[in-house]
Amino acid sequence: MAIGNVTHNIVSLEGIKLFYREAGSPLNPAILLLHGFPSSSHTFRQVMRPLAEGAYVIAPDLPGFGFSDSPLPSDYSYTFENMAKAVQQLLNHIRVEQFYVYLHDFGCPVGYFLALWEPERIRGLIIQNGNAHRVGLGETWKTTLEYWANPTLENKQKIPSWLHFEGTKAQYLGSLPERLQHLTPPECWHLDWERMTRKGNIEAQWQLFEDYKYHVERFPLIREFHLKYQPPRIVLWGRHDPFFNVKEVLCYNEELERCEIHILDGGHFLLETHDLECVRLIRSFIKEFEKFH
Repeated sequence: MAIGNVTHNIVSLEGIKLFYREAGSPLNPAILLLHGFPSSSHTFRQVMRPLAEGAYVIAPDLPGFGFSDSPLPSDYSYTFENMAKAVQQLLNHIRVEQFYVYLHDFGCPVGYFLALWEPERIRGLIIQNGNAHRVGLGETWKTTLEYWANPTLENKQKIPSWLHFEGTKAQYLGSLPERLQHLTPPECWHLDWERMTRKGNIEAQWQLFEDYKYHVERFPLIREFHLKYQPPRIVLWGRHDPFFNVKEVLCYNEELERCEIHILDGGHFLLETHDLECVRLIRSFIKEFEKFH
């Protein structure tokens, strides 16, 4: 593999085929890029090559997303713990021992399972609109929190519908100022929706949404991890995110001695509008920390 070139790979792990993108030399510090809903490793397409100039970069599609297998919910339990197990198996397969982990949206609970299971493997955390504190759950979570507290059919029906094409598009453009919307290519939500229309996938996405409740319940464990291990961290935050409140970034700052924070004029999918800025900040963060590692 030529250094910097991005390759596209499929590996079978315990009966599930996992698609992943890979770039850079394995001799360099590794960065694990974990995507959110409803995307895939496609969200990292613009940053992998420049990051690979000084790092070994791996971006998997989680089960049920992108080009990874999407088993029927009757055959596979869609939980963040199971997804973390699949990623852990991938890392072991390609022999990655320690790594920085990029946590975005649904990638956040996946990454924190990895961190809490094997904290010694985490070189640092790169948080991009990924939530780990109650304060980050903004107004849009109100009906969901009510449903989790009292899971009746009536409360379920109060949750706004989002598992459809327009809801997929809104993940990218929701709350994003019009002056920035033209920067996000429409193939993003078209690709995501095409993948979501696979048989059983809507039910699978609902199962993951339900399982996010247990990520919220694990917030105290994540706080303990932060306080005990003090992983170096950079927070990259799109301030127009309609799902996670920007106040979230202050919680990270309170728990970690080393916490670099950048609030940018973007949305939930920050890399679609600010990929160059994010690459520069991530490379600087890793370069600085590697001096003392």
